[in-house]
This record gives sequence, structure tokens and C-alpha cells, in this order.
Amino acid sequence: MDLTPLEKDGIEPAQPLQKKEKDFIMQPNYSVSLPHYSVGPEAYSLVGDIIRPYGTRVAVVGGETAMTKANPSLLPALEAAGLTVTDVHVYGHDSTVANVEAIKARSGVRNADVILAVGGGRCCDAVKTAADMMGKPVMTCPTVASNCAPVSAIAVLYKEDGSLHGYHFGKACPAHCFINTSVIMDSPEPLFWAGLGDALSKQIEVLYCTRGKHLFHTPLLGAQLACACQEPLLQFGRQALDDFRAKTMSDAFTECVLDIIVSTGVVSNLVTHTEYYYNSSLAHCFYNASMVLPSAHAHLHGEVVSFGNLVLLAYDGQDELLERFLDFNTSIGLPVTLAQVGITTDEQLMKLVDAAEHIKEWSTGPEPAVREQFVAAIRKVDTLGAARLAAAA
Repeated sequence: MDLTPLEKDGIEPAQPLQKKEKDFIMQPNYSVSLPHYSVGPEAYSLVGDIIRPYGTRVAVVGGETAMTKANPSLLPALEAAGLTVTDVHVYGHDSTVANVEAIKARSGVRNADVILAVGGGRCCDAVKTAADMMGKPVMTCPTVASNCAPVSAIAVLYKEDGSLHGYHFGKACPAHCFINTSVIMDSPEPLFWAGLGDALSKQIEVLYCTRGKHLFHTPLLGAQLACACQEPLLQFGRQALDDFRAKTMSDAFTECVLDIIVSTGVVSNLVTHTEYYYNSSLAHCFYNASMVLPSAHAHLHGEVVSFGNLVLLAYDGQDELLERFLDFNTSIGLPVTLAQVGITTDEQLMKLVDAAEHIKEWSTGPEPAVREQFVAAIRKVDTLGAARLAAAA
């Protein structure tokens, strides 16, 4: 029998649904929301044609720094399109319940036909949650390429202390995403750098979550599309980062921006549902658990997730792929040791593991994670990473 392209790469394809073996009962009626997007150095010039079918009144909600970068081109584009801006609001600094409620309370937001989120992942998540609760369409203008929040329906909410509060499962993904590559090129380098690490989690986490599952059409499609996320990043990631630093608009840069924001986001929308969750596992479990440590708050989401990727691969015994990920992380300076993500003592590590056991992603794999195996995987990665750094010194 001929091998499929996935099998040739050593990847076990997800199995389609078998009538006799369902992992859950498929609902007789359901909706799937997939993102629309515009991309390019002048993507904001398209706002009129995209927004106008939804109405003419737009509330712009974003991060303070993000709006200083985006609004000089975004607001004139809205005005030129004959759209009325009902509010320009700095949402805060995190996707907390308090910030969501503050967005909902603004009269300019309540009077808008469309809410436009301008900023990074946490801004998008806060605005998406508020819009979903209000029953209003939301569109996004990501100013960084660091995660898939601008196109995904799911939103991550945090407590005031920075630890995980939980997830909001929106009824639909944002109606449109305007990816202005000129604005993203002007974003802080660490966010793009960390975004590469975050996006690399998608394929390995989804394939780990769906292994052995009998999937019906929607999550099966998501699992297969997840296999388009990894190779572009490993192939073009280092060049894209070099081009970003040189402020060179290149195919490698655009390819990675679209991978980080769109490819992973499309997958997220297909593998996330109130009835099933195949979107993330041990890599994000490591990150979410690390938020109980004050020292980890000095590190970016994708930065810590990139170490979590290594932990997942070590836990799962994927040694060959682990070596590739170690090579990639080392080549662009993503973490390969615990110390690089602010964890320097056994006490900190055990506190992280204690928290991990109570996080959703602890149990989203083929079987719930085993504490001793999780600890062993972390220590294995730390040892391999330390050896890499010593050899490079």
C-alpha cells in the first residue's frame, strides 16, 4: 500500500470517524466559523468594503502602544471609507474579566455596529469576549505576529495576578482580520521571535491530542490542516527573523506571519468546540502552569510555550523531532533550559508541576499526563539544552 504524504514524514494521520467508535455524540446541527483575512503592507485600505456590510459605526479598542502604531493609517482609512468611529478606547494591558466588562460598559462600544480590536493576542481576546457577550461582530487588526488570537474563536482570560482564569468559547471567530504587514514589521522584535515558538506548538499538540481518536469531518479537517503549520516555520523562521531585523519585507517574513496568525488560527477553530478540545496539550500546559511563578511573568507567552514544545516531544518519545526543535530554538535563541524561562530551583519546578495537574491541557492528550513522566521530560529537555548551550559557548 502506498504511504500518504503524512506517513512518509513519520506522522500518523488522524483517523476518520467510525460509526462504532465515537469519542462523543456529534450534534445534529452545528456551525463552523472560519476566518476571512486581508494581508499586505496596505491592508487597512480595504476596511471600507469589508466593514460596510456590517454597518457604518465602528468602535476601535486596542492597546495603547498598538494604537500609536496602527491608528495613523487605520483611522484615516475608516474616515475615507465613510465609516463613523464611535469610540477609541485603550482597553488595558491584559485580557481580564474586569477589562472585558469595562469594554462592554462604554457607550461608544454599545453604539457601534462593529468592534475593531487593535493590538496583540490579549487585546484581541478581551475584545472578542466582550463582542461575543454583546452579540456584536468583531474584526481584528493585529499589530504583532505572536499568536492566532486575531482569527480564533476561543479567547484566553487571565486573573489580575496574571495566572490563568479560563477560556471563553466564542460563538464565532472574528468576522475579518486585517493583517497590515508594515505595522507588524514595526512591532517589537521579541514578540515576533516568541510568535515563531508559539506557532510551532500547533501541529505537535493537535496531532498528540487527536492520536487514536476517531474524528468526524470538522476536527479531522483541523488535524490535517495542522500538518501545514510546522514545516514553513522550521524552513523559513530564521530567515524571517533576520528579515524582520533588517526591516526587509520578504516572502519568508510574510509566510511566517500568515503561519502564526492564520494557519494556526484556522486549525484552532476546527479543533475547538464545547464538545471536544484538541487545540493544545502539554506545551501550553507547561506555559499555563508556569504562570503561578512570578519569575515566569518576565517571559513572553510564545517564549515559554517554545520550551513546552520540547517538553511535549520528550514526554512523547519523539526524539528525532525533539532534536530538530532543539536545533531551531538554539538557532534563534528560543529557550532550551529551565533557567531561560525563569525556573532555577526544584521548588519552582514542583510548584509548576503541582499547578499543571489541575490545568485542562493535562488531560487533553491520548491519556491524562503522568506526573513522574512529565517531570522526567522536563529534566531531560533541560539537560539536553544545557549541553547545547555549553557546546555553543
